[in-house]
Amino acid sequence: MSAANDQGWILLTNDDGIEAPGFRLLVQALNKAGHNVVAFAPHENNSAAGMRINLGTPMELRNRDDLLSQWDLNGGKDKTLLFELEGTPCDTMIVALDGGLEHAVPGIQPRLVVSGVNLGPNMSQDSYHSGTMGAAREAGLYGMPAIASSFTSFETEGMEGAVEATVQLIEVALGVLPVVPFNLRRPKVDLSATHLTRWPEIPEHPAWESDPKSALRTAFQQGELMLNLNVPPGWNGEVSTTRLGMRWYRDAVSFSSIESDEAATFTIGAASIDHSVVAQSDCDTVAKGTASVSCLPVWPQTHPLALDDKLLTWALESCEGGNPAWLYD
Repeated sequence: MSAANDQGWILLTNDDGIEAPGFRLLVQALNKAGHNVVAFAPHENNSAAGMRINLGTPMELRNRDDLLSQWDLNGGKDKTLLFELEGTPCDTMIVALDGGLEHAVPGIQPRLVVSGVNLGPNMSQDSYHSGTMGAAREAGLYGMPAIASSFTSFETEGMEGAVEATVQLIEVALGVLPVVPFNLRRPKVDLSATHLTRWPEIPEHPAWESDPKSALRTAFQQGELMLNLNVPPGWNGEVSTTRLGMRWYRDAVSFSSIESDEAATFTIGAASIDHSVVAQSDCDTVAKGTASVSCLPVWPQTHPLALDDKLLTWALESCEGGNPAWLYD
């Protein structure tokens, strides 16, 4: 696999399961575009799993070479490696990045993690529940640059547009990434890095002040910043850099009638979704038919590896094509 290693590998996962249509379409598109792909994906649907992990539970990892011919992939195992894990999206990243990938295919180190393409939106407070975003965030915890990608419809019609937008964003991101990741599994931690918070101190002149774009690129390369892509059906071909918006799930709980001493049965599944207008938000951007790219910190506020809050304001600056400006030199 030496020739493939010259350009590096993309590590894929999702939360809909390895045989989900969005995952298949993304693998096929990346294969057609000439990218090398290794997949560690859940064996079944794990939607809304968030960052749940299985502790102390053996999880079987299975080779899915059978999909190579089913999906008509060029290059076979020299370019595309497919594995399924009996676990959650976060499990797939922990297993892959903490030794499983090296065990299964020695010598391969991914340069980028991509989670998706998910069926259904992942915007606003979905970032707390989404298995798609949870897997990307877990990769970031391991020092890996990561992208989460979602198609904002629950129907597959038009999903090809979301796959196209995902491949475009991947190729832009690869332009600022090394073939071998800088800090996989975090063998070193530099708390003096310019992009990191100095909290509880708030310096008048932050360390990144002279070059915020470079600081944001470093944050992405080191796994402190992730990208979250949402593409609407009927995508207009445009992209906008966004922040998380505000959307509200209304009447989210339904329940059966209670008879005698029987317990009630409750089901969670929003009957409707409202959103409040927020400038440059993912929700409002998608509502206009434009793809949304949000730059999200991986670590929570007050963690030593959290991003400087002021630096995040620069993450909203976009280039002429709509992607985050820091993705370009």
